[in-house]
Order: sequence, then structure tokens, then C-alpha cells
Amino acid sequence: MRLPDQRTGDPSVRIVLVDDHAIVRHGLRSVLEREDDLQVVGEAATAAEALTVVADAAPHIVLLDLKLSTGDNTEGLQLCGQLTERHPDLGVLVLTTFLDGGLVVDAIHRGARGYVVKDVDTTELVRSIRAVARRESSFDSRSAAAMVESMNAPTTEPRLTERELNVLRQLAHGLSNRDIGAKLFISETTVKFHVRNIMRKLTATSRAEAVYEASKLHLI
Repeated sequence: MRLPDQRTGDPSVRIVLVDDHAIVRHGLRSVLEREDDLQVVGEAATAAEALTVVADAAPHIVLLDLKLSTGDNTEGLQLCGQLTERHPDLGVLVLTTFLDGGLVVDAIHRGARGYVVKDVDTTELVRSIRAVARRESSFDSRSAAAMVESMNAPTTEPRLTERELNVLRQLAHGLSNRDIGAKLFISETTVKFHVRNIMRKLTATSRAEAVYEASKLHLI
């Protein structure tokens, strides 16, 4: 996969957008194609679509959301690994609503070159895309801070955020995702995201096991 090169007469950075919301993809396309050196060459809403589109369109960059319509809230992590394994020269830039140091580190381990949150301004997003196209790494300030905090955290005990601890306490009372969302005034999708993070950090395979492991660590 050839990187953009002014000397070859092909200065455009070729981009594929992977997000399960069409309106988000359309908005990103509109913003990015205002830049003379950026070209959106494909879109995908699912992991399967993304694998096909990337193989056909041969982009330089994939702008990847972590939550896709056909799977869980971190399906994008698995897709990131697949894309970078199949296309070693591909630059994957995660663009997501989820800010968690563990996710940032996981994305890097799966080959991502950058991680930015969706409320980043257009200038910062474009700068990140260009940096990744140059084979550099790029993280917005909050993602970088979350990554550093996660990497510096003691490995002997999982570090749960205050929100995750709140969700965990509700899990201990046997509440469903919907009930937890209503109690904490967050969406059911966000609850699912936090539950998966809790289970990952506690190396638990079920909600009950997560509560049990948390009780042993005196987290609840």
C-alpha cells in the first residue's frame, strides 16, 4: 500500500470511514473532503464490510469507531487487529466516544497508530490523520493522558473509574443494564460498555464473577 507522495503526483491521503452510523460517516466525509489533500474512498458500517472495502479501496488511513452495529462496544478492537495484520502499511486511527486508558493501550497493541475522541475539533482531527499518514502516532490530549495513567497504574490491582465502580455496585444488587442506566442517568449502551470494561479489568467471564472478584479486592 503506497503512502501519499507529492513527488508521484498523488498527494491525496486515501481514507476509509468505519462507523455504524451513516449520519456520522456523511458528516466526516463532508468535513474531510474540504481538505485538498484528503480523499474519502470508502465507507463501512460493520467489520465485514470494512474488511471488504479496505481490500478493494486500498486506503492509506482507516478512521475506525470502536462500536460497530453487529457486535459489542469494542468490536472495533478486533477489527483493528485484523486490518493491521492483513495490511501492514495501513494506518488505523481510532475515532470513538469511549475514553479509557485500557482501550487506548489495547488499540495500540492491535496496531492502531492513533486514538482521538469524537468531540475533538476538526483541526485536531485533520492534523491526526496527516500525522498517521506520515507513519507517526497521534493522540488527542485526553487520550494520551488516559493512556499514560493506565500504563502507570499498578498491575497488581485493577483500576476502575468512578463510573465503573458505580456500575459495579449496581451489578452487585443484581440490576439489569436498563435499570442501571435509569438509576445512573446513562444510556443502556453506555452501561454495556462499562460492564465489559469491568469484566475485562477484573478478568471475569460473567457479571457474577466480576462481582465476586470485586468483593475479594474490597472494591464493593
